[in-house]
Amino acid sequence: MKYLITGGCGFIGSNLALEVLRKGEELIIFDNLFRHGSANNLASLREEGSFHYYPFDIRNNNDVETVIRDVKPDVIFHLAGQVAMTTSITNPRMDFEVNTLGTFNVLDSIRKYIPYASILYSSTNKVYGDFSHLNFEEREKRYVCTSYPNGFNESIGLDFHSPYGCSKGAAEQYLLDYARIYGINSAVFRHSSMYGGKQHPTIDQGWIGWFCQKAMEIKKGLNQEQFTISGNGKQVRDVLHAEDVVRLYFKALSQIDQIKGQAFNIGGGVENSLSLLELFLELEKNLSISMEYKRLPARESDQLVFISDNSKIKAYTNWEPSINATEGLRKMLQWIEFTIDNEIK
Repeated sequence: MKYLITGGCGFIGSNLALEVLRKGEELIIFDNLFRHGSANNLASLREEGSFHYYPFDIRNNNDVETVIRDVKPDVIFHLAGQVAMTTSITNPRMDFEVNTLGTFNVLDSIRKYIPYASILYSSTNKVYGDFSHLNFEEREKRYVCTSYPNGFNESIGLDFHSPYGCSKGAAEQYLLDYARIYGINSAVFRHSSMYGGKQHPTIDQGWIGWFCQKAMEIKKGLNQEQFTISGNGKQVRDVLHAEDVVRLYFKALSQIDQIKGQAFNIGGGVENSLSLLELFLELEKNLSISMEYKRLPARESDQLVFISDNSKIKAYTNWEPSINATEGLRKMLQWIEFTIDNEIK
């Protein structure tokens, strides 16, 4: 089979690409290396095997159409995107062009040239808005939404907030409608927080990785300045390791006839949920450090809690997370230490 991965040098894209190589399938990567760390991921993938690489821009319809028309992939993992809510607020046009227009370019090329192909799309929990209509309890280390003790399911209702929420929400609606109108084999994953190897976090994106990096810098004596957090640190997310994400995509692909035209909440679930404060306690314990930070105002449209209810995707594919937060954090710290040590060299 031929696999096209847009954003194939990004965090999840490169993990999926590695799995395609391990399976001995034909791999095509479409990535303009805009994201921090993408060039490093490309170099490491080249050490693992051979593949076709196109340094193209998802916003350019001619680029997208040329690749899809000429390569004719059987599967598309569509991960190219602008992924930071803060960036979407400062540059909403770019956010729209990458996320919405870029997705439309991919979909319409599929419609014209490979309507039989399967496409899985990486969306976000931000399509649900900030849940300001719900009641939350503030406890010692975290917020709790008592109305949804098992996490949020897909029936909660869309409420796009921020340009990022709008662009990703619009993109996923195109995917769902193209399944309905044109019979495209498309499905949408509304991801919560993902982390793991090949992630190169920044202050705006990849919070688990970012704070693991700050902790490791403290451990190694590389950064004596206080880092910052937005809000009071009691915000909660469920966290999902990259290895579980990869298993999800391939399990879902095997059930594409059953899941096409649908959206699914994807995350670590209640048992793998963490607040910032709880994460810091884990990192301090694991590394025998003290994490000192400065508080900034909460970010615009930030959710106090998002925990995925994975019941729907489990019912269709029997997928569920296998790596718990404790093991995942250990793996993440190993990856961060590896990248820091390589940078020092």
